[in-house]
Amino acid sequence: MIQDPLFTMNQSEMSSNDHYTPKWIFNLLDVEFSIDVAAPPNGVPWIPARRYFTQSDDGLSQPWEGLIWCNPPFSDILPWVRRLNEHRNGIALLPHTKGAWRREVWKYADGIAEWDTLTEIRFINLGKEKTIFPTTFLAAWGDQALQAISNIGRVR
Repeated sequence: MIQDPLFTMNQSEMSSNDHYTPKWIFNLLDVEFSIDVAAPPNGVPWIPARRYFTQSDDGLSQPWEGLIWCNPPFSDILPWVRRLNEHRNGIALLPHTKGAWRREVWKYADGIAEWDTLTEIRFINLGKEKTIFPTTFLAAWGDQALQAISNIGRVR
């Protein structure tokens, strides 16, 4: 179990989609988000978001406002990408995989940034670093998000 008192979760509360973005990514982005729309129960203490929606809140059905952070469940990315396409103000961490959602990102996102080097992202799972997807990228919608992802690498 993760030992942070603000981030308590046991194995029964987790699913195969529960892999949390490491803090160093937020340090590079250097921005505060209005909402983390796909957060675990109790949120993640190192994600700089004023609010969060958990699975029980159903982040897709909630009203979104301001700058959004989205590390969606990788098993069902398309509805999250579509919602970001509509909202037009946020950043998503996405895997390099094939899927219908990729066409929507390429068509509608304002920018995409990949790491300058082949950086292996070690996602957090139950307080331990665990490599899940060795190649990921950030997609941005809106000027503030576009500026933030430029801190990661070249934006296309």
